[in-house]
Amino acid sequence: MTEYFLCWILFCVGLYCVLTKRNLIKIIIGLGIMEYAVNLFFILLGYKKDGVFPILSKTLETKPEMMVDPLPQALILTSIVIGLATTCLLVSLAMHIYEKYGTYDVRELRKLKG
Repeated sequence: MTEYFLCWILFCVGLYCVLTKRNLIKIIIGLGIMEYAVNLFFILLGYKKDGVFPILSKTLETKPEMMVDPLPQALILTSIVIGLATTCLLVSLAMHIYEKYGTYDVRELRKLKG
């Protein structure tokens, strides 16, 4: 139960960073922290204490209910790749905004509305 609470705290740290920071780079880092917290939460959902790996062999005679679920692990691998692509896109957008306007400050960008 402690692990779930720590995931929630990590998610709240990322959310705090997204909601209160004015710098685009810090907002992107906050989104990354939130993503990692969600990934950790899903990995913890698939974990079983004293569970065994989900590969059946003749030497391993065990009950299927004692096996760790491999589906969350596979989904999180996909989520990591998608998160990396999203982060790269956000960083490239932030770089283009800086090249055009010369600032990462969100408040300064709001003044440029036309």
